[in-house]
Amino acid sequence: MKNTNKISALSALFASAVLSAALLPANPANAGELLKDIAVGAAGNTVGGALLGNGSTVHNAIGGAATGAVVGATHDKKKDNSVGGILQDAAVGAATNTLTGVVLGNGEAGNNAISGAATGALVNVTK
Repeated sequence: MKNTNKISALSALFASAVLSAALLPANPANAGELLKDIAVGAAGNTVGGALLGNGSTVHNAIGGAATGAVVGATHDKKKDNSVGGILQDAAVGAATNTLTGVVLGNGEAGNNAISGAATGALVNVTK
């Protein structure tokens, strides 16, 4: 199997695992919010990756979708409907996108952290 086929298969597997893990515990009332977070994350990280010249567009979109899902999942809507602080979401976004970049072999870790932090903050602002 060629390396590109392995990367594509791993990317698809990782994306489906992240989306499955994010969507399964979501109750129907929050599913729309989670999908919005995933879409905002994918778009934001794609733009961030392009601005930094870091990684591929597809991998940046996958990393952004994962970042949006994780940042959205860290908000506890059941307790007091509060939205996590923007610094918390930026930190969660940086960590998630860095890890996703390592798994996908996408770009440089520092640029992934920067783009992930910006994506996490963007998801926070759109809440």
